[in-house]
Amino acid sequence: MTERRPVPLPLDLDYLRQVLLELLEIPSPSGRTDHVQQYVGERLSALGISSTLTRRGALSACLPGPRATGADRAIVVHTDTIGGMVKRLKENGRLELKSIGTHSARFAEGAHVRIFTDDLDRVVTGQVLPLKASGHRYNEAVDLQGVGWEQVEVRVDEPVEDIAGLRALGIDAGDFVAFLPNPTITPSGFVKSRHLDDKAGVAAVLTAFKAMVDAGVQPRVTAHLLVTVTEEIGHGASHGLDPDVAEIVSVDAAVVAPGQQSRENAATLAMGDGVGPFDYHLTRNLASIAAEHDVDLVRDVFDYYRSDVAAAVEAGAHARVALLGFGVDATHGHERTHLDGLRHLTQLLCLYLQSDLVFPEWDAEPEGDLADFPSLAVQPASEEGPREGPIGIADQASDPS
Repeated sequence: MTERRPVPLPLDLDYLRQVLLELLEIPSPSGRTDHVQQYVGERLSALGISSTLTRRGALSACLPGPRATGADRAIVVHTDTIGGMVKRLKENGRLELKSIGTHSARFAEGAHVRIFTDDLDRVVTGQVLPLKASGHRYNEAVDLQGVGWEQVEVRVDEPVEDIAGLRALGIDAGDFVAFLPNPTITPSGFVKSRHLDDKAGVAAVLTAFKAMVDAGVQPRVTAHLLVTVTEEIGHGASHGLDPDVAEIVSVDAAVVAPGQQSRENAATLAMGDGVGPFDYHLTRNLASIAAEHDVDLVRDVFDYYRSDVAAAVEAGAHARVALLGFGVDATHGHERTHLDGLRHLTQLLCLYLQSDLVFPEWDAEPEGDLADFPSLAVQPASEEGPREGPIGIADQASDPS
């Protein structure tokens, strides 16, 4: 029987847009993600895909492949976002914030927020302001104020002037504060919003799974989906992965900035990040798939960046890891991407899901004989085999130069 080669699939881009906008409107700072996980689970259920939830809130689902045994693969995304937490009730009736996740207070200034009290029926709105917020009072001192979380406060949209008034509203230390996304899709296809990281990635993955289901295409290898809820605070995919997973592809925001190759209108293949290089074989396999099918894909390396797979590897995942991204300008700030980049990313995911593992026979078991390792096909070595001592030392010692 001839094996079916990967082919581009029709993508429901209206679905992608709708899911993206709906995800963005669900507040989900790390630590408060139940609602968004319910939403993702319902979207999967509508596709005929069941899911389960771990104790810590990660959602797991899968598209089964034809093989009953052997290694699987996993796509990992996260629904949690950066945000804030009430650190202190201030004597002036405002709130001091502690950041959730790594982001600068520079981009919080002016943000509209929701404050979630323990009373589920009561959500208080507010706005983040610098301590010196009135130009008519402070004049040039406004420009001289420093940047930092100790330099901003939340002005609550209620008539309160002291701590007692805040407590009467049900607000207390430890309440979650979500930054409103204010999403906009422009006529030219740009998507502007807070929290594109990683809501846009989740929308792309759901659209890719929908394309597979709609086309009646079975993945070549059982494909697990892991939706994590603590990526922004560093835990990510530290748990919840199936033990049979041999390849993990994280889908996350790619950095569009000076000195980077990522573009908003293209997909990105990360070759390395702040944790280290991604898997040699898997990254080059993804690049080959993209090149064969004219997917607009650029390679990039990120400095101040970690993702779900970093947590997975640190937790002991026995798998190859890679990261695919959608280009985002001003990450963790006033973010912007483009629908074209999301389209290219989604199509590449569809093609990857139709392909086999990089080393299907080798990866069927967690370990094997060194002599059987197939990597020499992509990293040529001496046909004479290993020599005593580090390779090249003997040659250098015999060279009088």
